[in-house]
Amino acid sequence: MTDSRKALVLFSGGQDSTTCLAWALDRYAEVETLAFDYGQRHRIELDCRNTVRAEIARQFPHWAGKLGEDHLLDLSLLGQISDTALTSERAIELQANGLPNTFVPGRNLLFLTFAATLAYRRGASVLVGGMCETDFSGYPDCRDNTLKAMQVALSLGLAAPMTIETPLMFITKAQTWALTHSLGGDALNDLIVEKTHTCYLGERGARHPWGYGCGQCPACQLRAAGYASFVASRARAA
Repeated sequence: MTDSRKALVLFSGGQDSTTCLAWALDRYAEVETLAFDYGQRHRIELDCRNTVRAEIARQFPHWAGKLGEDHLLDLSLLGQISDTALTSERAIELQANGLPNTFVPGRNLLFLTFAATLAYRRGASVLVGGMCETDFSGYPDCRDNTLKAMQVALSLGLAAPMTIETPLMFITKAQTWALTHSLGGDALNDLIVEKTHTCYLGERGARHPWGYGCGQCPACQLRAAGYASFVASRARAA
């Protein structure tokens, strides 16, 4: 059954957000997308997302009619007040507090606040994000409790129900590949390999079995390990 509500997907152009977009298109009557330009080092993802949207509409016509408008918000102020490896040219490493310096404090909190503001104006009542606390880098704003608290705060602050859906929250990267395969088969997984971007360094010169990236940053390592596990599980099942 199709959910009659309109959903707004936080869509960066990476594997996780593309999975969320496919998941939402499979469930909701209308789906719009939103991205943020915050001065990220891997800004190339913002170019990839347009290609991904176009390819999803072309390859999956049963979803094309549900795919609504796209939005890009300028959050450059976030990059200006951040001092992280995602917003400046510096080595990726662990900090004294145990978090990697790729953590952008407040990023997801701001993203969801602006997304809810836009959703309210656009008549959407569901926000869909790729936050996950299974295979992740330890970011506190990716945790389920954080997202549940945000859902309550946003609904109260807007005086309107605002649901935050996180379909990847409790699954591994291997299960994320399996999810997209269940939604769109080899065609969707091939699209993710070829067209999406995950690498923190913005590297798209090197092509790996799992896609493009430096192969060394935490995002690449998670994606690569997940893909290898997914392929191995399919081989065992064959």
